[in-house]
Amino acid sequence: MDKVIVKNRQALHDYFIEDTYEAGIMLVGCEVKSLRKGEANLKDSYVSIKQDGAYLLNAHISPYDKGSYFNVDAKRDRKLLLNKNELIKLKSKVAEKGYTLIPLSLYFKGALVKVELALCKGKMLHDKRASLAEKQTKRDMEREIKQIKNLQ
Repeated sequence: MDKVIVKNRQALHDYFIEDTYEAGIMLVGCEVKSLRKGEANLKDSYVSIKQDGAYLLNAHISPYDKGSYFNVDAKRDRKLLLNKNELIKLKSKVAEKGYTLIPLSLYFKGALVKVELALCKGKMLHDKRASLAEKQTKRDMEREIKQIKNLQ
C-alpha cells in the first residue's frame, strides 16, 4: 500500500504526459521525518540528468523542527536512483526538443520514499484552454445526468 505524501497537480495542467517512471530518492534522516509529517512541495520542481545520474531540483522539503544541526537545505539537489538502462533512455528522450522530466508525486512504498517521474511535453496556451473547456463540459454532463437520476 502506497501512502502519497504530495502530488504535483500543476504538472497535469501544464504538460502532456507521455510516460511515467518510478525512482528512488537519496534523502537524509531529517528529510524522511519531515516527509512523514507531509511537509513537502513539488511546485516548480524538475529533473535534470547529469553525467553521474538524475537529480531532483527545486523540490522543497521543509527542515524537520527537531532536527537541530542535522537539517540540510530545504531546496538542495537530491539524487534519484534509476537503473542504468532507464537513465540512458530518459537522457536520449530529454535531449529531443520539447521533452522534460517532471516529478508527479512523492510517496512511501513500504519504508522507502519513491518519486513518480513523468516524461512530458509542454502544453501551449490554446491546449490548456481546450483541456479546461473539455473538463467543464464533462462536469456539466455529469451534473445533468445526476439531476435526471434525481428526478426519476
